[in-house]
Amino acid sequence: MFVFFIRRLLGMIPTLLLISVVCFTVIKLQPGNFTDQYLEDPRFTKETVEAITRQLGLNDPAWLQYLKWLWGVVTRFDFGYSFANSRPVISMIGERLGWTVFIAALTLLATWIIAVPMGIYTAFNRHRAPAQIANFLGYLGLAVPDFLAALLLIALVLSLGGTNVGGLNSPDFIGAPWSAAKLLDLLNHLWIPVLAVALEGVASLMRQMRASTLDVLGQDYIRTARAKGLRGSVVVWRHAVRNAVNPIISLAGLSLPTLISGTIIISIVLNLPTIGPQLYEALINKDQYLALTLLMLSAFLLLVGNLLADLALAWADPRVRYS
Repeated sequence: MFVFFIRRLLGMIPTLLLISVVCFTVIKLQPGNFTDQYLEDPRFTKETVEAITRQLGLNDPAWLQYLKWLWGVVTRFDFGYSFANSRPVISMIGERLGWTVFIAALTLLATWIIAVPMGIYTAFNRHRAPAQIANFLGYLGLAVPDFLAALLLIALVLSLGGTNVGGLNSPDFIGAPWSAAKLLDLLNHLWIPVLAVALEGVASLMRQMRASTLDVLGQDYIRTARAKGLRGSVVVWRHAVRNAVNPIISLAGLSLPTLISGTIIISIVLNLPTIGPQLYEALINKDQYLALTLLMLSAFLLLVGNLLADLALAWADPRVRYS
C-alpha cells in the first residue's frame, strides 16, 4: 500500500505538468490579452497600454511566459500576480479558499448523509410507495439546476417575509467579530446554498447507490446469506451495502474538483465568497496567472480525490490489493 501511495504521488508530478501546459495553451488561445480593455478607455493612450503590456510581460512569447511562471512556482512557490488586482495569486485564492472548502464540505457531508441511506432504502423497498416518491424526487432533483433551486428558495423566503438571502451574513454583521448572533445569522444564510447544491447531489448519488445495491442484491452470495437464515440487518449491512458502496467510493474522488468549478453559477447568484466566481472573472478578464492557478488547483484536487478514493476502496474492500 505504501509503495502504491508513493508511486501515485510521484505520478502526479508529470500529470500536473502536462495539465499546466494544456491549461496555459487554452488560456492563451483566447483572442487578445488583459490590456485590450484599456484600448477602449479614452483615459489610456496607446503608448500607455504598450507600457503596461511590457510591464506585465505580455509582449514575451507565450512559451517564455509559461516558463517564467513555472520557474517561480518550482523555486519560490510563487504563482504570479493577478493583473486585475496587482496582488499575489496565492493570497487572493487564500482569502476565499476557507469559505469554499467549508461550504463544499458541508454540502458533501449533507449529500452523503441523506443520499446513501435513501439509495439503500429505495433498493430494498423499490415496490413501495415511499420508494417511488423518493425516486420521483430524485428525477426532479436531477432536472432542476442548482441556481434555479436557489432562486426558488430565495423567492420562498422573501414571500414569507424573510430577508436572510444572498451572501453569508447580513450587512450589520459584515466585518464584525464573531459572536453567537453572527453565527446564528450565518446559519440563517447558509441553508439556502447548502440545500440548493445538495439537492442535485443527493438525487444523483441516491440513484447511483440504488443501482449499485440492486446489482448486488442479485448476486449468489446474497441469496446464500438469506438461505442460511441470517438476520435481515446482517444481510443488508455486512453483505449487500459493504459491496454496493465500492463504486460510490470510487465516484467520491470526483467530488473534490467541485470545490472550485461545480458551484460557479450559484455562487454568483447568491453572492458567495467562494473560488468559483473568482475563476469566472479571471477567465473573462484574461487574468492568465490567476485563471491558470485555479485550474491547476482543480486538477490537483481531482488527482488527490482519486488517490484518496483508491485508498478508501482498498480499506473498505479487503479483496483490493495494491502491490
